[in-house]
Amino acid sequence: MAVINPWTWGLGRRKTAVARVRLKPGSGAFIVNGKPLDDYFTTHQTRGSATLALERTESGSQYDIFCNVRGGGPTGQADAVSLGLARALKKINPATFDTLRENSLLTRDQRMKERKKYGRRGARRGFQFSKR
Repeated sequence: MAVINPWTWGLGRRKTAVARVRLKPGSGAFIVNGKPLDDYFTTHQTRGSATLALERTESGSQYDIFCNVRGGGPTGQADAVSLGLARALKKINPATFDTLRENSLLTRDQRMKERKKYGRRGARRGFQFSKR
């Protein structure tokens, strides 16, 4: 007997943040790490970034969304949720691919923090020079 799984998964990454997004048809609940979206992402910018894929595809109240996010800060986590959500939406409804691609929601932002080099104070900054 086959078990039918109602969930669609999407994985999103940004800087050091990793978001695992689960999507299923429902009433529009958006839960991030066990909290409602508005409680987890407190600023307007991070909330807007996390829900951008839903706004562009006009499917905000069609799905229940559950996200687990680890690492990074609020901005990186919001962008990771956005990418994971876009990937899950593409899987559940392939007709949204063109809309998501036009809005650059399926592209991973590959920028990472540059590593510190030896002989330097940071990634590129040297130590302060003292003549005397």
